Amino acid sequence: MTPIWRDVSASSLVAGFVAVLVGFTSSAAIVFSAAQALGANPAQTVSWMWALGLGMGLSSLGLSLWYRQPVLTAWSTPGAAVLAVSQGVTLPEATGAFMVCALLIMLAGYSGWFERLMSKIPMALASALLAGVLARFALDAVGAVAHAPVLVIAMTMAYLLGRRWWPRWSVPVVLMVGMGVAAAQGQLHLSSVDGSWGVPVWVSPTWSWAAMVSVALPLFVVTMASQNLPGVAAQRASGYNTPVSPVVGATGLASFLLAPFGGYALNLAAITAAICMGKEAHPDPARRYTASVFAGLLYMALGLAAGTIVSLMAAFPRALVLAVAGLALLGTMTAGLTAAVKDEQHREAAVLTFLVTLSGVTLAGVGSAFWGVVVGGLAQWLWTRRH
Repeated sequence: MTPIWRDVSASSLVAGFVAVLVGFTSSAAIVFSAAQALGANPAQTVSWMWALGLGMGLSSLGLSLWYRQPVLTAWSTPGAAVLAVSQGVTLPEATGAFMVCALLIMLAGYSGWFERLMSKIPMALASALLAGVLARFALDAVGAVAHAPVLVIAMTMAYLLGRRWWPRWSVPVVLMVGMGVAAAQGQLHLSSVDGSWGVPVWVSPTWSWAAMVSVALPLFVVTMASQNLPGVAAQRASGYNTPVSPVVGATGLASFLLAPFGGYALNLAAITAAICMGKEAHPDPARRYTASVFAGLLYMALGLAAGTIVSLMAAFPRALVLAVAGLALLGTMTAGLTAAVKDEQHREAAVLTFLVTLSGVTLAGVGSAFWGVVVGGLAQWLWTRRH
């Protein structure tokens, strides 16, 4: 087995950094809102970030090294949105619900039923699902032009020139140009970063049927349907056949152990994982796991220094994050669209999957990724029966 340091490249390190940057800045505010909605005090909120950072870091690092494939985990963003609108649930009751949700994720993973479900989804539909999820970031990057035209246009030009002259380094160049322009415009406030360590705070769980129904079950459903489903699709669409059952089960186990400290739900990443799985991370697919390994190390560092997260993430302008995410994911999105429409037998269903996923519609608290697969799968089934 090749030593890991021989597989590392500058592009994989940058891909890992971009994945962490996008992962934290895109949804950290939702996690903070969820903690506050459940009555967490400032120390407990920092503990949440400590637990989530260490959980994502250790699971990403361990799974990527074990399988030598890019396996990146994330906190459940739609799950945080569910928690943010919870009412009448105390933090100890929510902690008990987190542990029940984690047990359900472990059951779904280790029992193998989730993997059997994923094996029935055609590759065209999985690719369309991934493309639909990533296209939202591309549209957000285009929309950022209205708020920061000079910054986004400069980053876009850097990307175009990079793809022409140094394709392997195009994303690092985009990031450096973006930081340079933001600093020149006075939008990069690194001097305001206030460093402090994260300290775990234990919350003893209590058990409530109301919390099980209003928190545990919705958290489990949205995490599996809106996070783990596109996470597996991202792996399959990128050509990786990482075992689904033990990986999903491991995220449930990590969630269970960290739940009393605020680790409410961990799952497979899709968007940030796609950054580590693309050819921009490394031209050799067998060496792209180093990007998720580095991302895991960064997640751990941010978890240990959880007190600095808010000020650090605030130092980067939102337009910069949107632009670098959209441009970094452009190649992976294109590959997903190509695979989705390549097979004429699945083309129409794949387009429906892409459109429903891209719409961002939420029904019954479940995101568009799940409904995209449902609509596309139903269309494919009807089309097959018709012929």
